[in-house]
Amino acid sequence: MVWKNPWYNSAMPHHRPDGFCNPAPQTREDGDVQRWRKNRRQQRLPYPPKEGYAAFQDSWWQPVDFNAQGDGVWWLGHASLLLRLSGQYLLTDPVFSRRASPLTFYGPERKTPSPITLSELPHLDAVLISHNHYDHLDKHTIMEISRRFPEAYYYVPLGLKPWFLRLGIKQVVELDWWESKLHSSLSICAVPARHWSMRTLWDRNRTLWCGWVIGHAGKRFWFSGDTGYSKQLLEIPERLGVIDAAAIPIGAYAPRWFMGDNHMAPEQAVLLWQKIGKPLAIPIHWGVFELGDESLDEPPQVLLDTLIAAGESLTRFAPVRIGAFISMP
Repeated sequence: MVWKNPWYNSAMPHHRPDGFCNPAPQTREDGDVQRWRKNRRQQRLPYPPKEGYAAFQDSWWQPVDFNAQGDGVWWLGHASLLLRLSGQYLLTDPVFSRRASPLTFYGPERKTPSPITLSELPHLDAVLISHNHYDHLDKHTIMEISRRFPEAYYYVPLGLKPWFLRLGIKQVVELDWWESKLHSSLSICAVPARHWSMRTLWDRNRTLWCGWVIGHAGKRFWFSGDTGYSKQLLEIPERLGVIDAAAIPIGAYAPRWFMGDNHMAPEQAVLLWQKIGKPLAIPIHWGVFELGDESLDEPPQVLLDTLIAAGESLTRFAPVRIGAFISMP
C-alpha cells in the first residue's frame, strides 16, 4: 500500500502526496550513495586532523562555563546549541550519545566529547528539533531530557510529533514552514531548510525538516538546522525581518558532488551570511562526527581562509570552540 502524506497541502511546494521535498531540484542520481561509499572506503576517508585527534580537541574544545551573564548561546558541538534568551533556556538538536546511530556498536562515533553532561544542564524550557536524522535526533538523549525536565516543550517539524508521543512526551508542538507559536515571551517559527529526512529504510521524506527563528525582545536568532545552500533561505529575513544572530552549518560538505544538495561548504556559508546582512554568526555542524569526507579540522580552516580572502572582519563570523559562550546582541 502506498503511504499517503496526512499533512499534504497542494498549495505548498514542499508538500507531496507521498511525503515532503525541497522546492529546489536535487542533483543526486541513483547509485550515488553506493559510489560515494565505495570511494570513501577505497581512499580511507576521512583523514584524521593534521595534528591528530587529541591536538584537535585541545584546540577546539572547552568545558561549558555558566558564569557568563545575559542573553547568549553555548555551542555544544555539531548542531547542539544551548540558548539563554529572556531568561529562558532552549536546546537545539541535542545529541549526547557516543554515536549518532540507532546502534550502540556501529555508526558515526564522537571524536570530541560533549562539553557538558546531561546532568549539568540548567532547567530547560524548550527543545527545538530540525529533523529526524540520528545526528540531530537522539532517542537516549531525548528520553533523559524528558525524565529530568518533564515540563519542557518540544518544537518539531511536521510528522515528528508521533515519534515523541510514543515516548510518552505530550508537550509537542508540530509546525510547517512559516508557522509560528508563542512560547511565553518568545516567538518560535519554523523556516525552510534544504535537506531531507529518514530514520528507517521505509520512511524517507515522510517527515519534514526545518530551521527555527526565535524572536525575543525585538531580536531574532536563526538556527538553520541542517541545510544546503538555497535562495529560499534568503526569504527568511525578507519575511520575518532582520536576523540579529544565526547558527550556520559549515561541515559534512565533501565531496561536493554528493553532499552539495544538503550540506553547505564554508564558502557557501560565507555567501549566505553576507546575503542575510552579516549578523553575528556561529559556524556549526562540524568538529564532532565525521559525516563527510573532509577532516575534522578542515571546515574551520576553510571558513577562516574564505573570510580573510573576502576581506571580512572575523568579529562577526568565525569558528569558536565547542563549549564556548557567545553573547547575543
